[in-house]
Amino acid sequence: MNKYEAMFIFSEELKEEALETALDKVRAEIKKVGGEVDGTTRMGRRAFARTMHKKAGGQYVIMTFQCAGSQIAPLLAKYKLNEEVFRVQVLHAPETPPAAPAEAQGKK
Repeated sequence: MNKYEAMFIFSEELKEEALETALDKVRAEIKKVGGEVDGTTRMGRRAFARTMHKKAGGQYVIMTFQCAGSQIAPLLAKYKLNEEVFRVQVLHAPETPPAAPAEAQGKK
């Protein structure tokens, strides 16, 4: 399984409860294809640089998850059908280098 990072833009009009419900649907789709959600970070409401489809802004959420690479295209297709998801972009998550021991950091 590969590690991915996805940025979702949800409709700006969604209330807090509706946003949480939409996030639960997104998590359920990932689990349905055999993936595992590692974390979710809400970035809040942000304005777009220019109006897109008569929308001035949206609610940004970054989600990290693990999934088979072959399942990304079906996930994106399902998210396009979800009216609450305005946009989504999925990237390979950056590899985090292993932390050096504290002794090695001080002896440079």
